[in-house]
Amino acid sequence: MTVAVRAHGAPVLAARIRAAAEDFFVEELPGFEASGAGEHLLLTVEKRGMNTAFAAKTLAQWAGVDESAIGYAGLKDRHAVTRQRFSVWIPKKIAPPIEALERDDPGSGPGQALRVLDHAWHARKLPRGALAGNRFVLVLRDVAGEREAIAARLSTIARRGVPNFFGEQRFGRGGGNVSQAVAMFAGRRVKREERTMLLSAARSELFNRVLAARIEAGCWDAPLEGEVWMLDGSRSVFGPEAFTSELQARLDAFDIHPTGPLWGEGELRSTGAARELELAALAGDTATRLRAGLERAGLKQERRTLRLRPAGLGWDWRDDGALVLRFDLPPGCYATTVLGELGEVVDAAASG
Repeated sequence: MTVAVRAHGAPVLAARIRAAAEDFFVEELPGFEASGAGEHLLLTVEKRGMNTAFAAKTLAQWAGVDESAIGYAGLKDRHAVTRQRFSVWIPKKIAPPIEALERDDPGSGPGQALRVLDHAWHARKLPRGALAGNRFVLVLRDVAGEREAIAARLSTIARRGVPNFFGEQRFGRGGGNVSQAVAMFAGRRVKREERTMLLSAARSELFNRVLAARIEAGCWDAPLEGEVWMLDGSRSVFGPEAFTSELQARLDAFDIHPTGPLWGEGELRSTGAARELELAALAGDTATRLRAGLERAGLKQERRTLRLRPAGLGWDWRDDGALVLRFDLPPGCYATTVLGELGEVVDAAASG
């Protein structure tokens, strides 16, 4: 993975996160209401010590169905307390007791627990990406840094946002998914699930390289000639077009955002200075191999916003010196990108 550069200056803190699962809380914000009818049981669960795949397997065993009958909108980590939706296809709507699904069993894993917060019938399987965003409550421990400087940096983040990097989760342990993607494109055979993961890692690496180049050029949240714009809260893009005072006002209001490429076959939509920067950032040997592999895989050119503003960003200090952060992010964005703009935050779960 490309090392992300910081947009807002030198680190203002050092800290640890996920010293306990409760230090990383994330809740999916639902994208729709249950229909109330159908053979798909829509469950909102809170879980600890289990990732989404493990929870899906648990649900399938409980319902006596194949894992393909389970739907979920997004992936959540094991080392956290998470709330998310699942759908379970239950023919004839004959479901086992909800109580038989719930568990709090430290002996079965590192503090594993699952409880059902809500359930309702729905007409369709829950598709990937069907969420409005994610709400985070993060506890940073062993914080070193001046509180005034930390507050100033958080205020800057609330005002300007942060670069919308893909997080380390996309790149596997030690960032190895990128080298594996290069090997796959060179002919190494992989399973279908691994192929999907490696394609995503390759695309994410290329996007992160472009974003890092725009930070270094001082234009990650400012326009370049030939810019392609994305409407806030959507994947709709427009441009390039002449930059006007109206576009500047929309940029300042976070109504639109500059974008970078999600690589695939077809022509780059950007032109002029924006296109030149993108191609220069992706000119190295590894990047060239990744680009060619993605094109051969049939992925199409798409765009992703370069900046991200956490909604409702707030913070407070606990009596034990821990810093608590609260914010919402859109789907597909990473809390680690917010933490990275603060400083060196060590993931205790990963390092332990």
